[in-house]
Amino acid sequence: MEDLLSRLLNDFDHGAISRRQLLQALGLAAVAAPLSAFGQGSCGGANAGTPQCNNTPLKPPFEPTGWKTVLLDHFSLQVAELDKEAAYYQALMGWKVRSNDGRKIVMDIGNFGGVVMRGGLPFAPPTPTPPPVTPLTALANSAAALAASAAALAAAEAAGGARGGGGRGGGGRGGGFPRAIWDGFCFGIEPWDTAKVEAELKKRGLNPVADHSGNDFRSFHVKDPDGFDLQISNGNKRNRRTNPANAELNMAPPFASTGWQTVYLDHISFGVSNYKESVAFYKALLGWIPGGDEGSQDSTTIAPEIGGLIIRGANSLAPGFVAPTTRRASMGHISFGIANFDPDKVREALLSRGLNARVDTGGSQDIHVARYKSYHTTTPNGFDLQISNVTSDNPPSGGGLR
Repeated sequence: MEDLLSRLLNDFDHGAISRRQLLQALGLAAVAAPLSAFGQGSCGGANAGTPQCNNTPLKPPFEPTGWKTVLLDHFSLQVAELDKEAAYYQALMGWKVRSNDGRKIVMDIGNFGGVVMRGGLPFAPPTPTPPPVTPLTALANSAAALAASAAALAAAEAAGGARGGGGRGGGGRGGGFPRAIWDGFCFGIEPWDTAKVEAELKKRGLNPVADHSGNDFRSFHVKDPDGFDLQISNGNKRNRRTNPANAELNMAPPFASTGWQTVYLDHISFGVSNYKESVAFYKALLGWIPGGDEGSQDSTTIAPEIGGLIIRGANSLAPGFVAPTTRRASMGHISFGIANFDPDKVREALLSRGLNARVDTGGSQDIHVARYKSYHTTTPNGFDLQISNVTSDNPPSGGGLR
């Protein structure tokens, strides 16, 4: 549902569908679901506690490792226009360039993580363009999420219009297709012993593939239940990113720097085939902490000092569940917390740079009074970036607030 919602809103942001088509799609869903279902998955309100929303956790898929996740080592990101994407994050989010060889750009995300950006993603999809409006059946199946978005859109526009014009750095309505895929992540764990880590992964049938570098970086790639690329490393705050990141990009910034400092991983919106299975897998393997299973998603903490993710998808304990023949996982959007978040100043900073700014408070409250404050915007390659007030000093509450 989250991916469907993101696609609709991104299609609108990029001019692939008109305002009328967007409202028709959202309005159609609103007929089938109450607006109170906004933003918290599909199991709120009257659906809570029903068999379809069974929130019983699954048993671990294997013996827990006892490992603790201590570092967001890096994300893996492939884009069509590499330089534009990197320059955007540098100017908007304050990310620093660690290395740049023209094909791959490594950036620091604040002082808590990193991202490896690669170019080479096609500028257009290899298959014919899908219809601009989601089919009726898909909309009906996603009624709660889409109805919620209608409420959010209406509230944002009533508050003065949340969307800025097109232009510099992406986020306007310039047409085109999303051309950014966050296709993997790497986490540092403790305790680390290269031979023992490899043996434990093999013991659990995960077929580790070594990816070591230099004399000090050690890691293994494995696949999660949906085949998503998970890299496990010996990274920690003592041995990673110890030198200043002072490399340069191949283009000028797309706009004036905001001066923002990215300080926290608010959440990854992680869409999977069977969310309960993925929650149990990451808990057993990396020690992640489930925090709010409402029947269609779980707000999981990676580590309190790192942040978390919302694992969304089908519920294998729901009556009639059928495992998909083709499995996949994806990051529908990522939300980063910035220091000193002020809703009016953040909105003005986005709009004045020609970027869209869609309000998201996790509910229907005004952003000035809501505990959770955030805006969605769009990167040059079409990715849904969320910017929030969540930090380690202002963590989200449990139960899927985000």
